[in-house]
Formats: sequence, structure tokens, C-alpha cells
Amino acid sequence: MKRLLLAVCALVGTANAQAQALNEVELNIFNTIVNQSVEIGYEHFIDQDQSIGVDLLINDRFSYYGQNKKEGKFKQFNTNAIAVNYSFYFGGKEGEHASGFYAQPFLKYRFGDYEHDVEIAKSVYERQKVDMNSFIIGVGAGYKLVKNDAFTVSPFVNIGRNFSQEVSDEFMGVELNAGINIGYRF
Repeated sequence: MKRLLLAVCALVGTANAQAQALNEVELNIFNTIVNQSVEIGYEHFIDQDQSIGVDLLINDRFSYYGQNKKEGKFKQFNTNAIAVNYSFYFGGKEGEHASGFYAQPFLKYRFGDYEHDVEIAKSVYERQKVDMNSFIIGVGAGYKLVKNDAFTVSPFVNIGRNFSQEVSDEFMGVELNAGINIGYRF
């Protein structure tokens, strides 16, 4: 009986040691450097090649518009966003969990405002705010490299459609976003 109990414990211990990570946290390091925005993500793997995720975007910018205060042309984004996504992985290495190329439909909600100067007369500017609250539906694609089923690097590109008329009047209705996520699985 003792031998059977020891064999079961050893088998359970070995199975747990070989279990693959089911969660991943990630940071878009590219946009943190280029845009001074913070994009933090969480991904939960629901299968060998599928996951669901949520991203929090702090200081979310509309694409790559910069901020400058020269010559009365003040521009400032005061926006944040939350996004949910579903990822489907394909083409990864055999036996490697959620790696390789992936496609990712997403739904994003951005909230906040965009403040900028509008010239009302020669060299006379007035500050104007645009309400940036909007839903965005889109799709992304990328490639995830995985090291030791723990560390990940993932370059990606997303394209989405903004459904706010006020935002579309100020910017294009289609948004492009790209970056490089670094992540840790647990």
C-alpha cells in the first residue's frame, strides 16, 4: 500500500512539474519607449493554441501622433483604454504551448479626451477638447517566440475601426498600432 501511495505521489509530482504555463503577463516595450504609453496585458491559455486576454492601455494614443507645444500647437492625449481579445496560434514548434504566428480579433474601449490648439485668427489660438470615448473593433497579427515556456517576445501589428463620429472627424476612422510585447508565463 505504501508503494502504491508513493508511486501515485511521484506520478502527480512529475505531472505537475511538466505542466505548461496557463497564464502570461506582458508589456508592450516598444510603445513605452516611443509613445510614453504603458500597455500591460494578461493572457490565459484555454487550449494548446488558443487564449483569451485583456489589455490595459495607460496614456493610450491614437496611433503615433506626437505631442508638441511649439508655435501654439499644443496637443495632448488624456486617454486610457481597456481591450479584450481572443488569440489563435498556428505554425509554432511541435509541443510548444501557444507559440508561432497568431491572429487576434479584439474589442477595445477608449475613454478620455484629446486637447489641442485651434487657430481662430492669425497667431491667435483657442484650446479645444475632443471627447475620445469610443469602441474600436479590430484584428491583429503577430509572432510569439517562447523560451523555456517562461519568457516571450512578440512583435505584432493591429488595425481597428473607431466607431465615434467625433473622433473620426478629428482623426482617421481606422487606427494602426504596432509594438513588441515582452512577457512572462506562469
